[in-house]
Amino acid sequence: MCGVCFKKDQLSYLVEIGVKDSKKLSTKRRSILAKLIKDKCHSFKILIVPPEEIDQREEKRITINELEELKMAEIIRELKPSSIYIDAVDVNEDRFRDSILNLLDYSPEEIISKHKADDLFPIVSAASIIAKDKRDTLIEEMKEKYGDFGSGYPSDKRTIDFLRKWIKKNKKIPHFARKSWATTKKILEEELSNRKITDFF
Repeated sequence: MCGVCFKKDQLSYLVEIGVKDSKKLSTKRRSILAKLIKDKCHSFKILIVPPEEIDQREEKRITINELEELKMAEIIRELKPSSIYIDAVDVNEDRFRDSILNLLDYSPEEIISKHKADDLFPIVSAASIIAKDKRDTLIEEMKEKYGDFGSGYPSDKRTIDFLRKWIKKNKKIPHFARKSWATTKKILEEELSNRKITDFF
């Protein structure tokens, strides 16, 4: 996750360099934009949430959305922007805004909480680009160490195949994968019970 701060009179720079939703950009373009954004911004903060922390949320009885909320607030508390733009992960935008506000240790001038904020506000897109670029870098580093496992997303057959082979060989989930991921659980259960794994995507 990432938060980024710009002075208000410099926000137009993001439009000038073509900042938009990170999912609509190529890996190469994200890398170029991430460097430009980091060089120009007032400040930024990247927060890496490891898979084991995501898994532990079940023990703590918090949802993935609540975990995101806590991490967003952590970033905001460090950066302390006067105006805050956030991508609401709650179906209720206002409720999400209020939840974030309650987790802060200062009073910002405004908090704008919207669904699909990546598409609406270049400043949110900028943070998303930095976060996605960091993920791209980490993924490539892991591939050099463990081999090609695709994108790491559940829709990627290469990722599923990698998990199947890993679990079949090692009889356990790789430490860099989320144990709470339903697909991981299914593969592990089928392998350890010696049942045939069938494609379910």
